[in-house]
Amino acid sequence: MRFDERIEIFLLFARERHATRPVASNLVSDRVPWSAGRRGGNFLSNAGNFLEGDMRKALLGYGEPAPWFQGQTHLNPKYTLDTVGGHPVVLSFYRSAADPLSHAIVEQFESRGSDFEDGAKSMFFGVTTDPQDLSLQRVRERSGMRHYFDLDTAISKLYGAVDQDYVPGHSAVPTADYSCFTVVLDQRLRCCRVVLFSSDPAQHVTEVMKVANDLVDTSPFVVGRSQAPVLIVPRIFEPELCQRLIDHYEQHGGKESGFMRDVNGQTVGLYDYSHKRRRDQEILDENLRRACMIRIHDRLAPEIFKAYQFKATRMERYIVACYEAETQGHFNRHRDNTTIGTAHRKFAVSLNLNTGDFEGGQLWFPEFGRQVFVPPAGGCAVFSCSLLHEALPVTKGKRFVFLPFLYDDAAAQMRAQNERHLGGLGNSPEDAARGERAPT
Repeated sequence: MRFDERIEIFLLFARERHATRPVASNLVSDRVPWSAGRRGGNFLSNAGNFLEGDMRKALLGYGEPAPWFQGQTHLNPKYTLDTVGGHPVVLSFYRSAADPLSHAIVEQFESRGSDFEDGAKSMFFGVTTDPQDLSLQRVRERSGMRHYFDLDTAISKLYGAVDQDYVPGHSAVPTADYSCFTVVLDQRLRCCRVVLFSSDPAQHVTEVMKVANDLVDTSPFVVGRSQAPVLIVPRIFEPELCQRLIDHYEQHGGKESGFMRDVNGQTVGLYDYSHKRRRDQEILDENLRRACMIRIHDRLAPEIFKAYQFKATRMERYIVACYEAETQGHFNRHRDNTTIGTAHRKFAVSLNLNTGDFEGGQLWFPEFGRQVFVPPAGGCAVFSCSLLHEALPVTKGKRFVFLPFLYDDAAAQMRAQNERHLGGLGNSPEDAARGERAPT
């Protein structure tokens, strides 16, 4: 909030790479020039399954949405990838089945045919640039297993297997110009893992299938109940980033967090421990801020756009918040945009940095019944700022959470117009500690 932390506004610009991907926008910092490199840099030394070096500028990263495309398969000249959402997808860029290693890897995948099935288990798609793979029938289609004949290399370019300026000929892309790898996508067609080809085909396929099989959900259908319109998105932050943010909080300690209320026509900051008890730490490390910004852009903004058709262009707040059982950390029922100074906010993001080592702390939307939400560590709940919600008390341990707000350019104009209504503090943490209620 403005009364106890610096707020940075991040602008979003159109994405150049993955132009066909359903991406809302790009986050660019006012403080950090975009030329500093959004994807080329190593923002975390051990950031999960990111691939380092020049290839990293093109290959998908953990949690990123896969580009959608149409391509030729054996039976369909325009097979569309996005129609297989709901399955884990194995997408293997093998260049040519005439290559001994590629041939062996395709055979290994075919030997796991029981793991692939339309409508139930995972689905496999191979990508070849060799026209003879089709004419000589080196690869065949079966249930759950298909091959894209990427003769113009458009799909391969989209995923970074071949350089954008490569000019295709009448045969397979030369080995020296092609990077062979397999991508595992979740049911939302988001990247879970990129595995480069190795000299051991069986090991490659085993590694890929372990990730894919862990994603399969064969539970029976259930009748949906009325629930709050909340979007749960896993795999936004890697475990390593979550831990670094928690360490950042522990290093600096945070400070008491208040809430906003309109008093006499001014939006002021207030403290009332019966209403809210939480400590917040602004993220001071510029690399950590940038790492958070990149992941919200690359991994979350496209999901929000897909679910809500909302193009977020601004992001408010870089804080690690902590709800502690020792102080019965909680935030009573509230909405996030009901004051003059917060009316610009459109969507709230509640991104859990840890789970399993605290109890309580669930997210509840009382207008929609008794269902509560607990996003997985590194994942988040996204919801309209107009929804009444509550962070239930933490009864054991500590819950750490990253809590930004997202809005758009029109809302940014509203925010600027309402700046004159921003007041200071209406009371202090010391007042709240004495049990004094916040003024109304």
